Amino acid sequence: MLFFVRISVAPIVAVISLPELADKIRKANFDSGLNKMNKPFKLLLIDDDEPILANLSIFLRDKKYDVTLASDGLEGLKLFENDQLGFDLVITDIVMPKISGMGLISIIKKKSPDTPVIAITGWGEYPEAFAAESQADKVLSKPFELSELDKVINELISSKKHKLQD
Repeated sequence: MLFFVRISVAPIVAVISLPELADKIRKANFDSGLNKMNKPFKLLLIDDDEPILANLSIFLRDKKYDVTLASDGLEGLKLFENDQLGFDLVITDIVMPKISGMGLISIIKKKSPDTPVIAITGWGEYPEAFAAESQADKVLSKPFELSELDKVINELISSKKHKLQD
């Protein structure tokens, strides 16, 4: 996408290409949680800890993401399966009632292998082992910095977009 600025000072008309501006606008839209059609990226957020769910929801909505919430694994699975357009990314706790995060991730990856999944957990010393076992794209240990979550979301959505374009 190229942007052009038309400068008109009678009788001279100049058209200037601004590729740097185009990159900055694309990056601003991406950083604000908007896709190339200026619609928010859809995230499914699943955690049985209500304060964590509420705080992450506020943070992600402030970043302009379209956030759907679930308070356990079964509710999250139903929302995932019933959403006609699909989610751009899923964030799920590992230890939850009804269906564990690891079970949920396994189901999501079977049904939609290109959907990035971030697992969040307060359990265990080795989050990398959780990632390998659960098929999560990334595991964050609680507590984590919101800026770290934001960075991981951007990386995973960007990677998904590049895969789909290839």
